[in-house]
Amino acid sequence: MKKFGLHSKRVLVDDELIEGTVVVEDGIIVEFKEGPISSKTFDIDDLGNSVLMPGLIDCHVHINEPGRTEWEGFDTATKAAAAGGFTSLIEMPLNSDPVTTTKEAFEEKIAATEGKLHVNCGFWGGIVPENIDDLDELIKCGVFGIKAFLTHSGIDEFPNVGEQDLRKGLQILKAHNVPLLVHAEIDAPHETQRWLEEDPKNYQAYLASRPKSWEDDAIRLMIGLCKEFETPIHIVHLSSSNSIEPLNQARDSGVPISVETCPHYLFFCAEEIPDGKTEFKCAPPIREQANNEQLLKALKVGLFRFIVSDHSPAIPEIKELTTGNLKEAWGGIAGLQFSMSAFWTKAKNHGLDVADISRLMSSQVAEFLDINDCKGKIAKGFDADLVVWDPEDTFEVTNEIINFKHKISPYVGHTLDGVVRQTYVNGNLVYENGAFKELSKGKVLLRNE
Repeated sequence: MKKFGLHSKRVLVDDELIEGTVVVEDGIIVEFKEGPISSKTFDIDDLGNSVLMPGLIDCHVHINEPGRTEWEGFDTATKAAAAGGFTSLIEMPLNSDPVTTTKEAFEEKIAATEGKLHVNCGFWGGIVPENIDDLDELIKCGVFGIKAFLTHSGIDEFPNVGEQDLRKGLQILKAHNVPLLVHAEIDAPHETQRWLEEDPKNYQAYLASRPKSWEDDAIRLMIGLCKEFETPIHIVHLSSSNSIEPLNQARDSGVPISVETCPHYLFFCAEEIPDGKTEFKCAPPIREQANNEQLLKALKVGLFRFIVSDHSPAIPEIKELTTGNLKEAWGGIAGLQFSMSAFWTKAKNHGLDVADISRLMSSQVAEFLDINDCKGKIAKGFDADLVVWDPEDTFEVTNEIINFKHKISPYVGHTLDGVVRQTYVNGNLVYENGAFKELSKGKVLLRNE
């Protein structure tokens, strides 16, 4: 690979925006110098006032290949990622078929990536009631951790686990020092569920069908298990503000529990979601504005380890776009490509800056994944995974610019801040101003014990 330089008046280095030049050779950052430099031996691209910062990392993405590639796939998902400034993804163990719960399924997953990775990609494994004995072997394959559902996952191939399953699994995870990721909802019958039966297009009825108590009860259980086993547990896509205080208290007392949320829980609110708009359906649901304002406050004081997309697309038929049936529709937000811009649009009006975006969507993700010795930072010896973007510029989300497989997203029609200009993956210019340049430059990421 050729040697080249990138100069910008705003390079994010150690949480500061400074003028400087990043020099890249063989996919690695070999030098950073403040200010402009000149060279007779390699080209230097002047980026002007655009921000140059570490590439984003999304560790909560459903790519669904093999088996459900008609929903999404490595080719389309990683193109969408590059267009959104992401240089690395960690893929969830569902909704592919087979689900990633055995060594054999993991090997099939790796084979399916061949020639289709336009950004780097690693994988989570899964825990289900029948694979406890397979976890040790699965973890040794190089997955970054293990994902559990405490309620129905949406597909029968990935059943939820109970407390006894978790106890058995946590002993194995602790031996390997890998985290347990938890979809924290424990469903319990309640009177308001009949509202959705009676009016399946009504968003408020859908919201009432998955109350905060489902999350709060699950998180209370996981805090207890985390204290008992003293091994990392991570709560995915928090939406209930009721659980903020218990999580803060647990974290402050040294319990190794962490938590993430997603842009759609901050950008949208239940009061503004029209009935029958199934592209907004996800689980846990997008809640009321007052709830989401509490999430933003928690974000500012450091509760959330990072922000992820939870990109979970599906074919139009099962999203029930024509019927508007929220009861039957697949629950999942398609938004990977717009995740950073949607988050930035909301975050910049709540006191966060560019350094916070990089911390919450890159460096702290790299730290969680234990790849922070090579990713998530602009420094000598780090991988040249870089994004160039203009925080002050805006764009409208239209169907035409969507790069994930189906043109379905709640962000369509919204104007977002933060335009991605270029994305470099392992030193290769993969995306530039709406066009893909060098494809299949991503690598498979494996966890090293």
